[in-house]
Amino acid sequence: MLEAYRILLVEDDENLGLVVSDLLEMGGHAVQWSRDGEVALRDFNTFGPHLCLVDVMLPKKDGYSLVEDIKRLRPDMPVIFLTARSMEDDRIRGFRSGADDYVTKPFSNQELMLRISAVLQRCYASGAAEASATFRIGSYVFDPVNLLLKGTEERSLTQKEADILSLLCRQQDTAVHRDLILKTVWGQSDYFVGRSLDVFISKLRKYLKDDPTVNIETIHGVGFRLRVG
Repeated sequence: MLEAYRILLVEDDENLGLVVSDLLEMGGHAVQWSRDGEVALRDFNTFGPHLCLVDVMLPKKDGYSLVEDIKRLRPDMPVIFLTARSMEDDRIRGFRSGADDYVTKPFSNQELMLRISAVLQRCYASGAAEASATFRIGSYVFDPVNLLLKGTEERSLTQKEADILSLLCRQQDTAVHRDLILKTVWGQSDYFVGRSLDVFISKLRKYLKDDPTVNIETIHGVGFRLRVG
């Protein structure tokens, strides 16, 4: 029997999306189905998948660009392309963008599930399918699923606060670009949402201020970095 994993499915074809989603759920997996590239990037951050299945031809953001953004956030994230584009140049571009496998349409259900199983087993050889849903930030514990920050007292976070903090936690000690945060959390990047981001960063700093080892640094001209210790 397959282990249960969280799988992000990015597919704009309604019929194929339904088939693949049902197939994965019958295999015991939890599925988040995104219909376009911009929504998928936000869903990636909130859903915390173990594997991404990505079509190439997507509305708003193509699959190659989406996978490149995902790999900036999580370089070790397993990705499988599902696409009708079968030319050698397309495959090469897919693997160069960071894909672990490249499945061309049409494909059999059995083949797809075997390829998914092979990638998951290779990437999660320990068999620990369920990665921790929480982050430890100094003396705090952050639960992005339930939007909670626990320190000396428990604090409820808004969805955007949790999304931003989750991005910073996933890239701890690494600068996260402003533009990537804006496009992931707000779906756009302009002056007004940029000002909103600054307000949210100020709020998060206040929430974390009781632990002097925790700091959200501003990297001028780049973005923000979460430092612990």
